[in-house]
Amino acid sequence: MTKMTLTRRAILGAFAATTVTAAPTFSKAAGFLRGSGDIRRIKMYSGRTGESLDMIYWIEGEYIKDALKEVNYFMRDWRTNGVINIDRRNIDIMAAAHNLMDVSEPYMLLSGYRSPNTNAMLRSKSRGVAKNSLHMKGQAADLRLQSRSVSQMAEAASICRAGGVGRYSRSNFVHMDCGPVRTWGR
Repeated sequence: MTKMTLTRRAILGAFAATTVTAAPTFSKAAGFLRGSGDIRRIKMYSGRTGESLDMIYWIEGEYIKDALKEVNYFMRDWRTNGVINIDRRNIDIMAAAHNLMDVSEPYMLLSGYRSPNTNAMLRSKSRGVAKNSLHMKGQAADLRLQSRSVSQMAEAASICRAGGVGRYSRSNFVHMDCGPVRTWGR
């Protein structure tokens, strides 16, 4: 497995030409995404649905409405086909962490939005599912990359200092959310 080290140069490169907005509702992760061309892109695929997404969702200071609709649909609760507006801050966190890891491989989306019924069902099967999960608000995603370890993914997401980062090493995925900044798991 390739070892990823986030060097000072890589972090400074991620911040190049960056101004981080101080508004409390705006994710700090957005600062990692600014730079040449000033675009934001998210790349994911779903083993559950067989769908792929490679989407520029933000250009020159503006979110692209139709692109966000596609992200919302892609991250739907695949069990119920329920769709919710995914919090833009969470999309920014995922994209920023992806950029920091310098990978071309798309994320594998394990879980995006979860309906309350789906969350209750998963909670009945696992202690690791929160009763008031941010997945039910469209503010969380469980992600995996084959080319990066759980530790590498969690490190990149944690550097964004924009939300929660959970390590699930046994299940080989990382939880990223736009809730309070915190970390858990091994």
